[in-house]
Amino acid sequence: MSQFFTATVLVATLATAIKFAVPYLLAALGETIGQRSGVLNLGVDGTMLLGGFGGYYTVIQTGSHLLGVLVGLGIGLFMGLVYAYVTVFLHAEQGISGIGIFLFGLGFSDLLFQELVGTPKPIRPLPTLDKLPGIGPLFEGLVDVQFIGPLLFDHNLLTYLALLLVPAVTWLLMHTTFGMNVRAVGENPQAADSLGVSVARTRFIAILIGSSLAGLAGATLSLQLAIFQHNLTNGIGFIAVALVYFGAWRPLWVLAGALLYGLVTATRIRWQSLDIIPQGASDIAAMAPAIITILALVLLASRVRGPAALTRPFTRH
Repeated sequence: MSQFFTATVLVATLATAIKFAVPYLLAALGETIGQRSGVLNLGVDGTMLLGGFGGYYTVIQTGSHLLGVLVGLGIGLFMGLVYAYVTVFLHAEQGISGIGIFLFGLGFSDLLFQELVGTPKPIRPLPTLDKLPGIGPLFEGLVDVQFIGPLLFDHNLLTYLALLLVPAVTWLLMHTTFGMNVRAVGENPQAADSLGVSVARTRFIAILIGSSLAGLAGATLSLQLAIFQHNLTNGIGFIAVALVYFGAWRPLWVLAGALLYGLVTATRIRWQSLDIIPQGASDIAAMAPAIITILALVLLASRVRGPAALTRPFTRH
């Protein structure tokens, strides 16, 4: 255990934790917007899987990470259109519809992988700042700064994008007309409708934003790991949904939860590499995120109040 508590190892673990937190954060921020409008999307994990495969396969075919990211976003947007149509306009039960999206994403992403790729093929991982063409030399010295460098500068652009989205989503929800409408239809859609706010349009847009971020989260995951395989997310999408509850529907607290999960994952991997966790206990250690999720939901269930109209379909009378 003592070898873990050294400055070098701790800094490396924290830097890895930030990297692992990014897919959680992107998916959870998108789900925060959707849930604030009154829509629960349990299909986040399936959308992440489809976005992850789309981004991965695009890089295999083109070598472009940018195109891979855009494809992940596009797949998320398409799945959002499907889910929004089913839940907002057809008034289908949100929980069942979300599970349907998840099962479709799980099965179809695996089918595409088996048919188009076959066996896992490594791709180039997303480059860190110091490896980016053109601007890389500007960060080479900063990355090498002891302790601070690896924590602040040894990351890819999507990491910084995810972190910047935290204040951006906060501003969107709290300081814009659209954000006010989102919060209104999530709390009292009948009252919002009586004031001229289109509940259907507001929820539709919120779902599209949330699902697009889920697709981006999946693409980020596969491009960071530089690989794709069956069930790559391993439940990250469901944990992202739980993070919204953990963060009490506030982006800053959602970030804190994502960093916590990233730290738990990074610490587990580091302990396994240092043989602190016996090989026979690795499967038990891998259950840590799920255990934390259950404990967090149990502890917070009676202490936080979500949007009053969450999961309730709206029908105009």
